[in-house]
Amino acid sequence: MSQHDTDDHAHGVTADADRRWLLIALTLITLFMAAEVVVGILARSLALLSDAAHMLTDAVSIVLALTAMRLSARPARGGFTYGLKRAEILSAQANGLTLLLLGAWLAYEAVRRLIDPPEVEGGLMLVTALAGIVVNIAATWCISKANRTSLNVEGAYQHILNDLFAFIGTAIAALVVVLTGFARADAIATLVVVALMVKAGYALVRDSGRIFLEAAPVGLDPDAIGDELAARPQVVEIHDLHLWTITSGEPALSAHVLVEPGGDCHAVRRDLQRLLRDSHAITHATLQVDHLGEDPADGLLTITAPDERTPDHRDDTHGPVHRAGPHEH
Repeated sequence: MSQHDTDDHAHGVTADADRRWLLIALTLITLFMAAEVVVGILARSLALLSDAAHMLTDAVSIVLALTAMRLSARPARGGFTYGLKRAEILSAQANGLTLLLLGAWLAYEAVRRLIDPPEVEGGLMLVTALAGIVVNIAATWCISKANRTSLNVEGAYQHILNDLFAFIGTAIAALVVVLTGFARADAIATLVVVALMVKAGYALVRDSGRIFLEAAPVGLDPDAIGDELAARPQVVEIHDLHLWTITSGEPALSAHVLVEPGGDCHAVRRDLQRLLRDSHAITHATLQVDHLGEDPADGLLTITAPDERTPDHRDDTHGPVHRAGPHEH
């Protein structure tokens, strides 16, 4: 696969293929979920009913992912200057929250059943769990074929993957019940699955929260990038540097660049944008480039050293100031 093909996939050009894989997974899950509810009631198995409840959230997560894909594909217009790209992040956060809430409810039910375990039909539970493993392996494979660099798709994938783990745990618990009659194995398996759900749910809420809070993308250090830009030829200072994520895989940067008097502002801007694109994969960069001492408001040029800027100018600067050579951030 060429680099161009990889980039296209990472930026969602294959959205139609992603939707197709998600729809196949949704069909598999919905059909099996309906059967599992019936069997879970007949077998009086909390693990099976919890798996069915989890599969319901799986189905909802895929529906959210499909809806978010359509919304994020709409062009920017009106007050939505980025379009609705962050609909995918809303979907990812909703998936994370449902995992956490469902995990809390299942933990409560599991503890209650540890204290007072009901009779469980181990054989029926085992057969259903084994069938569930097959269905979830197929669904997990389908979603793994979609673009998982999208936090939205990753949210749906984590739902399905955790459901697969749940069925494996249920199958083990059912085998224990069949061989030993130890009914509490059903609740213990549920608690193991709850731990996995909390781990995945927390990661989704954390990652989507970072995007909503305009945090820098993981793996990109704003201070290091600011120093790198400030070290380029003709650049005197970088300030008001902001680095955030528009949606999954789309980092953005803005900064105010001061160039030495007589420097070529346009050449500097092109050089900095090329550096950001080639070294950090930041293709959405907005740079305001001015000569040192030039007031952007009126275009007047007054030659001053960086430390001699007016207090008003210093107060308007957000974040650290970056200059060539050693300096404090």
